[in-house]
Amino acid sequence: MATSAQSDQAAASSEPQADAWEKSKATFQSKRSSEYYDPCQEFANRSIKCMHRNKGDREMCQDYFKAYRDCKKEWTAKRRAESGSWFG
Repeated sequence: MATSAQSDQAAASSEPQADAWEKSKATFQSKRSSEYYDPCQEFANRSIKCMHRNKGDREMCQDYFKAYRDCKKEWTAKRRAESGSWFG
């Protein structure tokens, strides 16, 4: 049987990554152009924590890296779709 910590972790990892952009859209749009804001920072923090937990073993953290890459890809795709194309 799964413990509550395991079920909490499973629920957190099953959250749709599209929400990362929706939750932080207003913050991203209201920032100054010289400021850096990453709507996928939560996924980045999780991967860094995994690296610390596993003493730098990248093989142990591949799922965390993939979640971050997927979040970034989706975020950039949505941002491009919202801003439109230069050519039409």
